[in-house]
Amino acid sequence: MADTENHDTKVSRREAFGLSSAALTAAAALSLGGARNAHASPQAQKMANHNAPNEIDPGPQNLPLAAENPNAEWPPPTDHGTVKPFKYSFSLSHKRIESGGWTRQVTARELPMSKDIAGVEMKLTAGGVRELHWHVEAEWAIMLNGTARITAVDQNGKSFVNDVSQGDLWLFPAGIPHSIQGLGPDGCRFLLVFNDGNFDEFQTFLITDWLSHTPKEVLAKNFNVPASTFDKVPKKELFIFQTGLPGDLKAEQAQAAAGTGSIDNRFDFKASTMQPTKVTPGGNVKIIDSKIFPVTPISAAIVTLKPGGLRELHWHPNADEWQYYITGKGRMTLFIAGSDARTMDFEEGDVGYVPISNPHYIENTGDSDLVFLEMFKSAEYEDVSLGGWMAHTPHLLMDQHLGVGMTMLDNIPKQETVIRPA
Repeated sequence: MADTENHDTKVSRREAFGLSSAALTAAAALSLGGARNAHASPQAQKMANHNAPNEIDPGPQNLPLAAENPNAEWPPPTDHGTVKPFKYSFSLSHKRIESGGWTRQVTARELPMSKDIAGVEMKLTAGGVRELHWHVEAEWAIMLNGTARITAVDQNGKSFVNDVSQGDLWLFPAGIPHSIQGLGPDGCRFLLVFNDGNFDEFQTFLITDWLSHTPKEVLAKNFNVPASTFDKVPKKELFIFQTGLPGDLKAEQAQAAAGTGSIDNRFDFKASTMQPTKVTPGGNVKIIDSKIFPVTPISAAIVTLKPGGLRELHWHPNADEWQYYITGKGRMTLFIAGSDARTMDFEEGDVGYVPISNPHYIENTGDSDLVFLEMFKSAEYEDVSLGGWMAHTPHLLMDQHLGVGMTMLDNIPKQETVIRPA
């Protein structure tokens, strides 16, 4: 392909020697004009309120990136001041590829603002295993597609083995060893969320890594077996590896529970079959926190906005908000006080971050449903809506501040809307 493009678009050295200087000048002018036209063409894509003479940009541009971020390229006039970036895309993250799948992460190293929460995307093949491991942080997860078998053992030796499918959640508490394995026919893909922005998926406690760095005579003494038993322990971590599919679910559950039984509180949650917490003409939201999923120290909202729908103006008083965009397109304006505000655009695979108590909204700017996660380093979900604040403050006082009129204030819904229609 590269050779064909070079032949079609570039003048060869032999051809150049045969051209007159006038011809070369004309060719250069044509090429430059084409480049200028290429850069100028996106101007027509701007909204009508961004076509003033000072809003023409004929210079070099990363056009695909500009097209994905119209509110950064041409911000609304309400944006002001300097606000640190609160967006990072998983597509920019390093992808570690192994025989049984791949993984990549967005942490405070990629998005410095994200100090409380880190996220990991992972894909496992059918039979692909995320090696038996544990970490200091709690692990919250949602299945994006496919099916997986998850296992864990708690501090009392009680086991958990179950299969999870698209839309289901799990939570492994901090320090609890666990594994994830993709099932047939196509494996699975999921998002992991950790309650520490500095979490590193590539620095977890792995069973092979630990045993390979423990003297064999110590392992032999620990298990009362010959040291040669451990001759085949891998010298290098498996991390994500390919193997066969697991056995029958009920048989594996019984084997794991032998002698101690199963855990008291389930580590999975069937959010796929949960009824929405709130439904409006603009969409719906499912709120999952420790009130209905007792083991979780991380609360979440799964939000669906219809085209034009708005996650109403609000803030969260108890924790920073980490967002993951599953499908669709949207925009968010973050107001950080001191008159500073910034609007950024989001689409699937993007991460957003909102510091504690910073007001914001999320609007669906596409032509299909926008589905995203709100995640919090808190066992309980809390938010405060602008509408609720205005509705339950004496209206005379509110009108003295805003001058919006008593009729408008009287008609604000007394119950939190959460999602506004288009």
